Amino acid sequence: MTRISTLGMDGAAENIDLYEILGIDRGASQPEIKKAYHKAALSSHPDKVAEHERDEADNKFKSISKAYEILYNDDKRHLYDTHGMAAFESSHGNGMDAGGDLEEMLQQMFGMNIRGGMPPGFGGAARPQKPRKGDDEEHPYQVTLEELYKGKTAKFASTKNIICSHCKGSGGKEKAKPKQCASCNGKGVKQALRHISPGMAVPEMVMCSSCRGKGGVYNPKDKCRKCKGECVTQARKVLEIYIPRGSKEGDRIILEGEADQIPNQEPGDIIFGLVQTEHPTFRRAGVDLSADIEVTLAEALCGFSRVVIKHLDGRGIHLQHPQPIARVLKPGQVIKVSGEGMPYKKSDMKGDLYLVVNIGFPEHDWLVKNQAVTKLQELLPEPDKPIETDVVDHVTYDESANLDDFGAGAEGEGWVDDDEEEDGEGPECAQQ
Repeated sequence: MTRISTLGMDGAAENIDLYEILGIDRGASQPEIKKAYHKAALSSHPDKVAEHERDEADNKFKSISKAYEILYNDDKRHLYDTHGMAAFESSHGNGMDAGGDLEEMLQQMFGMNIRGGMPPGFGGAARPQKPRKGDDEEHPYQVTLEELYKGKTAKFASTKNIICSHCKGSGGKEKAKPKQCASCNGKGVKQALRHISPGMAVPEMVMCSSCRGKGGVYNPKDKCRKCKGECVTQARKVLEIYIPRGSKEGDRIILEGEADQIPNQEPGDIIFGLVQTEHPTFRRAGVDLSADIEVTLAEALCGFSRVVIKHLDGRGIHLQHPQPIARVLKPGQVIKVSGEGMPYKKSDMKGDLYLVVNIGFPEHDWLVKNQAVTKLQELLPEPDKPIETDVVDHVTYDESANLDDFGAGAEGEGWVDDDEEEDGEGPECAQQ
């Protein structure tokens, strides 16, 4: 078992295993490592012990944090499992100090990029024990507001790459052996330059395009007959996604491991990003909904009892107005209906529905046709006190105008300054 060297309170070296520090097995998964770290860190935090025990707890807490930092990272964990803490020792600290040159160290020892990792396949370089995860596939998925309100289950066919069942992903016939890739010398990776700014580039390791990161290639006669050396074949599969009620635009529905399969890699996920189509009636803000309702002038003045709108699930929303004291509705007035908004995803509660009142007025000649001007004037409130002025102008007007023309006229248009000449030219400057 690999041992490391840490310093206790008395400065003496103690041989402690990283896995022992966290209390886990050597084959522990990342979730198990994370859970063990949280448990150990909580019990050993310096703030949780008596003051005379804080120095010891501080040292233990640092050891736990460093053990988690190394074991939770696939590259660092593989380096530790292979070479022990000697790979992390530096002149700036003891074995628990990983230092800042880990990336350079990994590149020198394995020819790998700690950020990008080794590509999959066979070949000369050492690799982490746990297969790397392939790229995720992200797709937009359009949904209606009705589907977000009620929830939805959708099935669709997907064609993706799967590991060839004939050659098990090797790409070659049984007992056939690949020859070393001449392009990368069997490493599966090549050094390239990545441009980070105009005139500036940095070296990095990239997957070899000739062998696709495998480090070797098969002769044409040795390639698998089923996949033709591609290591994968295409398969059609029916996938199903469930959109919980109350979901919103931007939510992600994840199908784990359903992306293309690649040899020696864990398949990536298919991720659907929800995109809501515009609704003709309802508008959404969080868990609340708003909509316009049409009310006649008679209903605004005298009241009504009827269905004013059809909800997203097909129900009619019935309002009785007035309730119980008569109130006149005004244009733009907002009526709030509690509990009729969007549902919460994790409870039976709902947001609120805000109804904006639009009042439909009769046609402009309705009073003349019905000869009800006098009667209506007697019923309606009298106008406010008239405005008194010394001079009154009786003007004509255009009642078909709208505010689209407001401010459209250019300043000065239609008039001539007294100082301007008749030909339209402005006054000339005096000669000096």
